[in-house]
Amino acid sequence: MERPKGSHLIAVKRILRYVKGTTNYGIMFPASDRGKECKLVGYTDSNWCGDHEDRKSTAGYMFFYGGS
Repeated sequence: MERPKGSHLIAVKRILRYVKGTTNYGIMFPASDRGKECKLVGYTDSNWCGDHEDRKSTAGYMFFYGGS
């Protein structure tokens, strides 16, 4: 960031407190049917400095589990 402010530090501390409090959380997936394969498939894309005016980069990702 070019000019971070005190409000940015407060936001970062709040996010870190949240993450620290959720380390034991998880997602439960039901067992798949016998003989059926459950796969995790992920796709990513990025555009580094795609906008030459503001020189911002973008990135995205998507994951599918078990054919969802």
